[in-house]
Amino acid sequence: MLGQMMDMPLLISSLIVHADRYHGDTEIVSRRAEGDIHRYTYHDAHQRARRLANALHGLGVQRGERVATLAWNGYRHMELYYAVSGGGAIMHTLNPRLPADQMSYIINHAEDRVLFFDLSFLPLVEVIASLCPAIKCWVLMSDRAHLPATTKIPGLLSYEDLIDSHSDDYDWPALDEKMASSLCYTSGTTGNPKGVLYSHRSTLLHTFAGCLPDGLNCAASDVILPVVPMFHVNAWGLPYMACMVGAKLVFPGPGLDGKSLHDLFETEKVTMSAGVPTVWLGLLAYVETNKLKFSSMRRTVIGGSACPPAMINIFQRKYNVHVVHAWGMTEMSPLGTVASFKPKHADWTEEQREALQGRQGRPLYGVDMKIVDDEGKTLPWDGKAFGNLLVKGHATLASYFKNDGGDPLQDGWFPTGDVANIDADGFMRMTDRSKDVIKSGGEWIGSIDLENIAMAHPAVAMAACIAAFHPKWDERPLLVVAKKPGAELTREQMLAFYEGKTAKWWIPDDVVFVDAIPLGATGKMLKTRLREQFKDHKLPTA
Repeated sequence: MLGQMMDMPLLISSLIVHADRYHGDTEIVSRRAEGDIHRYTYHDAHQRARRLANALHGLGVQRGERVATLAWNGYRHMELYYAVSGGGAIMHTLNPRLPADQMSYIINHAEDRVLFFDLSFLPLVEVIASLCPAIKCWVLMSDRAHLPATTKIPGLLSYEDLIDSHSDDYDWPALDEKMASSLCYTSGTTGNPKGVLYSHRSTLLHTFAGCLPDGLNCAASDVILPVVPMFHVNAWGLPYMACMVGAKLVFPGPGLDGKSLHDLFETEKVTMSAGVPTVWLGLLAYVETNKLKFSSMRRTVIGGSACPPAMINIFQRKYNVHVVHAWGMTEMSPLGTVASFKPKHADWTEEQREALQGRQGRPLYGVDMKIVDDEGKTLPWDGKAFGNLLVKGHATLASYFKNDGGDPLQDGWFPTGDVANIDADGFMRMTDRSKDVIKSGGEWIGSIDLENIAMAHPAVAMAACIAAFHPKWDERPLLVVAKKPGAELTREQMLAFYEGKTAKWWIPDDVVFVDAIPLGATGKMLKTRLREQFKDHKLPTA
């Protein structure tokens, strides 16, 4: 016997309809690529999204075709989120930090038909335009006044002209909720990136889970500023979550420096933000240098790579900003775990609670996980045994776009490529990427723990730990450090800092200092580049 309830498909368009109907006067504020601040409401956004849906139809975009964007976080980008997916096409966000050859590969592999881009990326688009013959139409996300007088881009259109030339008389189609809605490519450092194709259903289920109190805890009373880019796994789902709950949205545009972010936090009374650790390093440095505070921000989600305990400490103890440590992957939409407390933790000391926050957290509803050894045997959840992390869930990848790489699953589980342990309460702690684990004398050393210790030193701006060749132990840890401007730090002082903080045999064998740690397109440290740079480094213990 079937239940006798209404059968309403889970569709992305329902989010903007809900936001308009019940939170229509709530603001969306954007710093534009043109340099000014733009303000309007959810009602305005829905109206313009419907105009844009008509415009896409007028450009000949068919259901299932891919529409690409090269854009910062802003209101026009959000309109595209809803107009493209809501109309039945597939929203494909491109990472502008990728090299031109990789970007053109992705565009051609995705078979994008239309590409929308911000004014900041005009020079980049002029480089790649001739390399992407399948693109039928290029649209500058600005008004006619900003169209270049001459350009190498054929038939370049103005976004505002496109919007203005179409009516908002549009009914969102009743799509199958399993239809593809958006496409994001992985940021892998080896081989070509692979596409992850989300559905309307997976996106809505991810949005529900993300809004939960033990998730990102979003509410109508929030003012949310996503620092994480909308081209990085759909800004971790925040543009969808904000519509679901009716929260005010603040988009920072291209201004991701400490001053620009802090100014927006203060003027717009931001209560919540989200981003990768490297962005927060810049913000905290600006706030520290100028002796500033946060008057309204009360929590920030930190993910993308492990959050150093020192960062949790300074955010919470000095600035009263609660850190929500999270972990996920492009293949998981991306949220997997969130470090939210249970009742038993209420009586813990501040040090104990911060140590728990150093873990990546426990799974949201709809995510399951386990750790296994190299033979596939399931390992215990005792907080000590660590092995390969596998996941499954409602919003987790089953296969890559165009079936690239064949079947990625192991007995129905997705292998994340991470090495982790899990405690009895289900809190996961990622100790390393499997490719970054240091194997010393047959034992594993987790580089993340060693990096976190280094990051707690007041002279260290950023640190990476990589494996260096050792004739006896095969590999030993080599610490690569970028110092804060003007700071003094020697190799001996850095190594002495590890005493009593980790097992003696885990302490790095050597330290090298660099001007900066290389970062990838999503703000993660490029250890592949460091391993290549220091492949011939001779350890003093060798």
